[in-house]
Formats: sequence, C-alpha cells, structure tokens
Amino acid sequence: MITTFSVYITNAQENGVQTVKHIHKGRNPLSANEIYFTGKYLVSGIKIGVVAGIIALTESIAIGRTFASVKDYQIDGNQEMVALGLVNIVGSMTSCYVTTGALARSAVNFMAGCQTAVSNIVMAIVVLLVLELITPVFEYTPIAVISSIIISGISGLIDIEAALLIWKIDKFDFTACLGAFIGVVFYSAEIGLLIAVFISFVKILLQVIRPRTAILGNIPRTTVYRNIQQYPEATKVPGVLIVRVDFAIYFSNSNYVRESTYSYENHLHNMVHNVTAVTDIDTSGIHALEELNRSLQKRYVQLVIANPGPVVMEKLHASKFIDLIGNKNIFLTVRDAVETCAPKMIKSFQKKPKKTLYFFFFSSNSLWVYLRLRVREIIVFVSSMAVPSNVPAPASLYVGDLHPDITDGQLFDAFSVIDNLASVRV
Repeated sequence: MITTFSVYITNAQENGVQTVKHIHKGRNPLSANEIYFTGKYLVSGIKIGVVAGIIALTESIAIGRTFASVKDYQIDGNQEMVALGLVNIVGSMTSCYVTTGALARSAVNFMAGCQTAVSNIVMAIVVLLVLELITPVFEYTPIAVISSIIISGISGLIDIEAALLIWKIDKFDFTACLGAFIGVVFYSAEIGLLIAVFISFVKILLQVIRPRTAILGNIPRTTVYRNIQQYPEATKVPGVLIVRVDFAIYFSNSNYVRESTYSYENHLHNMVHNVTAVTDIDTSGIHALEELNRSLQKRYVQLVIANPGPVVMEKLHASKFIDLIGNKNIFLTVRDAVETCAPKMIKSFQKKPKKTLYFFFFSSNSLWVYLRLRVREIIVFVSSMAVPSNVPAPASLYVGDLHPDITDGQLFDAFSVIDNLASVRV
C-alpha cells in the first residue's frame, strides 16, 4: 500500500516505473450464451482445451504434492481432477481464465500461515470486494512489488539439502529437478514443468527399452539364488545359467532382452529364466522367447521358465509357448528348476568328498595294517631260518638279531615307504 501511494503522489509511472496499469472494475460478465459446440473453431478449441487441461492438471498436482510433503498430508489425484474440472466449467460461464493451482498464490497463501480451505473463501470474498470497490487504486501498484511478494513466498520452497539428496540417490532425477528449476526461474512454471516431465519421460523410456538383467548364483549353504554382482559369494551352478529380467517384456525391449540373454550362453546345458519380476509380456515378448528357444535348441541348450506370474502364465498358455518347451520345463521356484536340470551334477558334487574320504581311510589304515602284517610274517620267517635252534627267542625282536646286514634304520625306511604308499589317493 505504501509503494502504491508513493507512485500515485509522485507519478513514478511516468518516469519508467512499471505498474499494473488499468484493471477492469467489477465482476466479469456471464458468457454461457457465448459457448458454441459448432463452427470452424470447434476442432481448434478442443485441441487447445485438451493441452491446457493436461498442463493445468499436471501443474496443480505437482504443486499440491510439494505443499503436501511440507505440511505432511495426502492429496487425492481424482479429487483434484474433479475440482479443477468443476471450477473451469463454472469459470467458462463467467468469462474466467483457465483455473489452475497457481504456484505464486499458493506460495503466498502458505507463507501467510493459512491452514484450511476457509482461507480460500476469505480470499475470494476479499477479491470480490476489491474488484467492486477499490480496483482503480491498484492501477499504481508497481510490478516489482508484486514480484517481490511472489519471490518471498517461493523462496521458502527452495530446499538445497533435498536437491543434494536427489543428486546422491539418482542423477537422472537431479537432472529433472535442475531442469524444472531453470525453466521456472528464467521462463515460467509451465515451461519448467514441461522440462521436468520431458526428462522424466526420457528416463522411463530408457528403463523400458533397456531393462536390467542379472545372472543369479547360489548363496552357499542355502537354497537362495541372488545376483552374483550384488553377492560376490554367490556361485554359479555348473552347466546351468540362471537369468533374471527385472521388467515387463514388451515390444520396445523384447529384442534387447533376447540378445542380452543369448549373449550369456556359453558351455551350457540349461538356461533358467527367472521371470519373478516380469509383471507382463506382450506378443513381441513371446516371439522373442520363441526365437531364444530356437537359438538355444541349436546349441542343445534347454530353456526353462521359473516362477511365472498369473498374467505371464496365462499369455504363455494362450500363445502355445508352454507346449513348445513342455510343461516339465515350467517350475515354481529357481531351486526346483536347478534340482531338476542338474541333479547328477549336484549329487556327484555332494558324494565325491565322502567317497574320497572313505577310500583314504581304507588306504591309510586297512592297507597299511595288511602290508605291515605281511612284512612281520616275512621277518619272522627269516628270523626262524637265521637264528640257531639252541638260541632262545628274544623278548623283543630286532632286525639286528635277524640278519647282520639289516639295520633298524632300513626297516624304519621300509615302513615309511609303506605308509606313503598307503596314503596315496587314487
């Protein structure tokens, strides 16, 4: 009010100070009788209305979510859509501009400390009184003052810490945030919103076109299979490749999924596809699986499907893909698939240590005892031939008593050789 009065008494608008200038006094006239659903401008009007409605709805919901996160409450997108549609229908009958959840007025309302929707009713009454009574006074209000009010209201919405957190979490989200900020600051809220929506759309498109794929391995001493890059201790099953696709398989990514999966094939007997994260699949995705199966069959590799969801399973049945690979190659879990595809490898891997230990036990004990007894018999036989009959048998038998050319050390070396031979694994 002070700046408006100062401009009025000093005629500052004549010295280059930009003001609001003329504002029409009173309420807008009714325009219901001017609405037409025929004529050459009907198609153009529909196009403009659809674009304006989408932008208005997107901007309103985005602004509403911003303030909802600050004030810790939830908003209903359907309710917002109904409210905006009803307000614009009424506004179209009273010569009003397209109504949206304006960022500037919402920020000023927020900074003023308003808590409920009653503030909107009070504000509407004040605007009506201003239009009817004191509109000419605002002709001298400087635009700089209005801009400062808006900037002071929006400055509280700038959160540097949140921007840094977005940068740490996802660089693509930070790019969208930065694009929206630049667009709003240097152009308008609509331009900033369009930039953010475009960057977000590009991110989603890249995720759809190039979904993540992972090679799974078995966590030791468990039946759990996880990404070998996330869990370095996970080990691959010999002869079996377990692949997981972390997105739905559509026309846009079917070739990428097939080529990336086929590139893993190398000296395999079975390829297990864990489709737990595949929520949906279209015709192109099924064709990609069929081409992958044909390519694997040429290399004598069997394609196996593990844990398909109800939607995916229904479409695989409808396309006869189940008949192509066989019901026996559809499993509930990855564990069941691995146990069925590689039972011999798993059993041999589990039994081989027991067999080796048993043979080693037999070799290092029974064979040694057998050879030692045989040597003892030979020694006793030689001693009986070498010792005269009139010499009493010694209490303990030594090699020196048997033959003068054989020493205790030589006998110890012979026993050591027998021990080493008995300990050899075959």
